[in-house]
Amino acid sequence: MSEPAAGLGRIFEIQRCSLHDGPGIRTTVFLQGCPLHCVWCHNPEGIPVRPLISFQAERCVGCGHCFNVCPHGAHAIVEGLHVLDRQRCEVCGTCVDDCYARAIEGVGRQVSVAEVMDLVRRDRPFYQASGGGLTLSGGEPTLQFPFVLALLGAARAEGVHCCVETCGFGPADHFARLLPLVDLFLFDVKETDEQRHLAYTGVPGARILENLRLLHAQGGRVRLRLPLIPGYNARPGHFAAVAALVHSLPGLEGVELMPYHRLGTGKRERLGLETGGQEEIDPPTEGEVAAWIAAFAALGVKVLNTTAAEAAPLGRE
Repeated sequence: MSEPAAGLGRIFEIQRCSLHDGPGIRTTVFLQGCPLHCVWCHNPEGIPVRPLISFQAERCVGCGHCFNVCPHGAHAIVEGLHVLDRQRCEVCGTCVDDCYARAIEGVGRQVSVAEVMDLVRRDRPFYQASGGGLTLSGGEPTLQFPFVLALLGAARAEGVHCCVETCGFGPADHFARLLPLVDLFLFDVKETDEQRHLAYTGVPGARILENLRLLHAQGGRVRLRLPLIPGYNARPGHFAAVAALVHSLPGLEGVELMPYHRLGTGKRERLGLETGGQEEIDPPTEGEVAAWIAAFAALGVKVLNTTAAEAAPLGRE
């Protein structure tokens, strides 16, 4: 479970036959590494560019394998329960091997461009039938820029439709160089108030908006994605600011709403990460989501997922 070698990327999942990461049926590659630390993050395993250990004590069958092989003594029985001491754990991955109960799993692996392209070629019949293709998500894809540039170049050389889902935070030059290789950017706008953006994500929002305007000005095809979190950014002021942004960028394809859900909380527990207060956020009801859709429509914003049922699955962030 070492760091990526030259020419390789680090991912935490490849999801085939995905329906929510761009048009048609898609092969979505989730890359590790993100400069943001959103309070509501749906994919916390995508934040660090390093391997992680997922541990679910309730799955342990007591075979004793991990206790015998761990070189750091990170596994113990405490009051009859299997406990992983993450202070001792060095994420070497030794305990992952042969855990047939899957109580311990490694998260994050290295892949090559050739390995990903092999899957893409297998999935091409689905793309041809549905207008789909390859989507790079994360984490934040541009954080592994050389790998992403090479992968998108290989895909475009074979005529594959390419999407990049991005938080928008990165060097402007990276976005400019990706532009010729990307058919559609799925561009997150998480907060429009600068102080709130910094508080909720850990980074300022100004650079994100600059990159959005750069892509728009250079003719990139862009669809905004709006994570909406009750108690945080699901408020009229944010909606109005999004509307003003959209009206200032008439070339945008439209917006997709991504209502909050709690799947990220369970992941954080399995990975030994702090919850960040997620457990205190209540997911919106279908009625609330329908009201959000109506509010954006009243502001003249083109919402691409126009019913609560369509909006509900769009939770990747």
